[in-house]
Amino acid sequence: MSSAVSAPAESQKGMRKNGKSWHDTKKPFRPNSGLTSYAKRLETRKHQEAVKEHERELKEEKEAERKAYIQRIKERRAAKEEKERYEKMAEKMHHKRVERLRRKEKRNKLLNS
Repeated sequence: MSSAVSAPAESQKGMRKNGKSWHDTKKPFRPNSGLTSYAKRLETRKHQEAVKEHERELKEEKEAERKAYIQRIKERRAAKEEKERYEKMAEKMHHKRVERLRRKEKRNKLLNS
């Protein structure tokens, strides 16, 4: 019969020299291991630029949508104010005169802009 005692675990390789067995074992220092080739760096840089360009396009698109939304709100408010102004004028004067003034103002607006 063989002995029931199994070999110690692979992770434990005896006592550390400094006695701090709770720390991980250090790996050898190899400063050149993380270096990449110039072509690889260029490729990653190109990829990052493409990602940034895409993000910039998305931001511009979002900003354009936001500005269009704001412009629609402003136009709607202006139309509402103009409508209220004409309704107020219609209370005081005849509706045909109000229509004439409206057409005249529209012509002036087109000439000035």
